[in-house]
Amino acid sequence: MPGQLITYRECIKQAIREALQADERVFIMGEDVGRYGGAFAVSKNLLQEFGPERIMDTPLSEAGFVGAGIGAALGGMRPIVEVMTVNFSLLALDQIANNAATLLHMSGGQFNVPLVIRMSSGVGRQLAAQHSHSWEPLFAHLPGLRILSVGTHEDARYMLAPALADPDPVIIFEYTSMLNLEKELPDSAESIEISKAKVRRAGKDISIITYGTGVYKALEAATELAAAGIDAEVVDLRVLRPLDEETIVASVAKTNRAFLVEDASRSVSVSSEVSARIMERCFYDLDAPVQRLCGAEVPIPYPKHLEDASVPQPAQIVTAIKTLLQHA
Repeated sequence: MPGQLITYRECIKQAIREALQADERVFIMGEDVGRYGGAFAVSKNLLQEFGPERIMDTPLSEAGFVGAGIGAALGGMRPIVEVMTVNFSLLALDQIANNAATLLHMSGGQFNVPLVIRMSSGVGRQLAAQHSHSWEPLFAHLPGLRILSVGTHEDARYMLAPALADPDPVIIFEYTSMLNLEKELPDSAESIEISKAKVRRAGKDISIITYGTGVYKALEAATELAAAGIDAEVVDLRVLRPLDEETIVASVAKTNRAFLVEDASRSVSVSSEVSARIMERCFYDLDAPVQRLCGAEVPIPYPKHLEDASVPQPAQIVTAIKTLLQHA
């Protein structure tokens, strides 16, 4: 059912506000989340509404406040830790990889870490090489974490609640390039499953498998392909760890072709893993080799035209799929 027109930013903000209202154990902490209203205005005015004990500005120490979030989670709270941009997450990687991800295992199942870490990620808005990383593959490699990618307004609005309900650590990747993008949000969404991929557009000729900023690009490309008589299915992975293999396999078994799209560079990427699993489970269903369209193997440039050229665009998806299908 059609709903209100809303920005991606506002979807995230509404999700956070709803979580704070629903559970007194929930609080948000991070750099500039309080008085400044968040580096990307996601938490604007929440300090006035909920107070400094639940909207907590932290020192510029990712290792310190991510560690504090882990401790709070162990103590029974439900923290939302905001890492301003994904590049800063390296400063907290020890806490994430060696503590949050491992404590359940190392305690023999005694200690869950119900922590949500939100990170702004991806390419766009001319943030240059040090602030334009797509490091989802890095975190998707780590056992003990659930990795979510928010590629639609629906997920931006409704994915946080089930993430907070998870007893184990969840990392949510949000995308700075989409913050001002407006879409219609249904008045009431179905329950979001943070263990499942989602078919965003059904089709029969080829499966476009993607996540994050690739989702709307793929849907735009699919619309153009439809005008050329190509019926493309668009699969939003959404959950990068653990991958929902069954949805991927079912889609490829139906269309017999797979085309993978992601902003992260090709080497050791999410698409590398998806491609391997398709070859392992769907080889005899394939009518053509799996193909990928990924980000360039370069630090992301600052100039807009070079930034755009460094990641897949809808026109490239269309051209590549027409070539794959040998369509004029």
